Amino acid sequence: MRTLVATCIALASLLGAAGCGEDDDLTPVFDACTEGVAPDAACYASKRQPASAQVKLATEIAAGYMARHKPETLKWDWGDGVLMYAMVELHRVTGDKRLLAYFKAWIDHHLVKGYDLVWSDSCPPALAAQALAAQPGAAAKYQKVADDVVAYFKAAPRTDEGGISHMGKALPLIKTLWLDSLFMVGMPVAREGERAGDATLLDAVSKQYQVFAAALQGSGGLLKHAHNWQGQEAGVFWGRGNAWITAAGHDYLRARRLRGERDDAVQAILDRQAAAVASAQDPKTGLWWTVLNQPGKSYLETSASALFAYGLARGFRYGAREATVLPLVKKAVAGVKTRIVKGKDGTPVVEGTSGPTMVGDAAYYAGIKRESDLHYGVGAVILMLLETSGLW
Repeated sequence: MRTLVATCIALASLLGAAGCGEDDDLTPVFDACTEGVAPDAACYASKRQPASAQVKLATEIAAGYMARHKPETLKWDWGDGVLMYAMVELHRVTGDKRLLAYFKAWIDHHLVKGYDLVWSDSCPPALAAQALAAQPGAAAKYQKVADDVVAYFKAAPRTDEGGISHMGKALPLIKTLWLDSLFMVGMPVAREGERAGDATLLDAVSKQYQVFAAALQGSGGLLKHAHNWQGQEAGVFWGRGNAWITAAGHDYLRARRLRGERDDAVQAILDRQAAAVASAQDPKTGLWWTVLNQPGKSYLETSASALFAYGLARGFRYGAREATVLPLVKKAVAGVKTRIVKGKDGTPVVEGTSGPTMVGDAAYYAGIKRESDLHYGVGAVILMLLETSGLW
């Protein structure tokens, strides 16, 4: 493998990230247009082929959703936050001003209305605010959202092991770990550490992965949904919960990679999980079951499948996954595309997304109703279409 000598790099993207580092063992990243140099905004977009059929489909899905859902009607919550993150990424690739106007209108509405950060699920809107904060001449109010999330992360209740409690200030006496937290609050905090060149924030996120894995990761590599929460059935592994880890974890490793760094502990956690995820993929459809390790006893679910494809593709783009993962990802994309149907308004609609999910047993997960046009399902599919475009 060729050697990449990482130099002090400035990630010229919506995140405006910067970092310095050097590691002669790091291999070149797929996304780089010039060896040894992080992709700038134009390079990042070109590697995802803005004119491709997949990006066109993602844009059509987003346009239909925006037409059906006015931004001021959407909540300050995790589901809408995930959707808006996908809109940010799509705008990053296409430059479509409709997308920027949409997530800006949503953030502005809630900045006027006011927002509370009471638990992990309150934090994903920061991903859109961070993108707005990076715009030329941006108002300080957008950066304040990111700063508030970092402050929440630092002050939020912790378990005895040091893990951030998912229920946060909402239920401060119940110290519980949920997989979701590593995406919902871990991802914006890692992004902020990347933007500010603050290694202490990245180190703090790394610690969370290690604490969560110690409590939640089974011997086979998959992670259970929660720790210290009643109703969790032993030996049951929820699909979308694991997919949050795949998505956020590989984005975290991307941030380290662009600093010329590695995190062997988090890499090992994701290596074990990725092997288990690959084994759990349905060979016929390319999708994953909502209970990963009980094929045929639940249903094949859209959002988890899209997030697995997105996370594994991001891992490949930045050297955390080998090219051997691409056939698995390609099959997943084909499977998820069967869940994109024409809606009544003539625009593509995402179907087959399991609804919001608490912690439970296998029967509970299998009984969650599937819905169409669900915000985080739409977001997951847009992310998948973007991140896999240009890989084959």
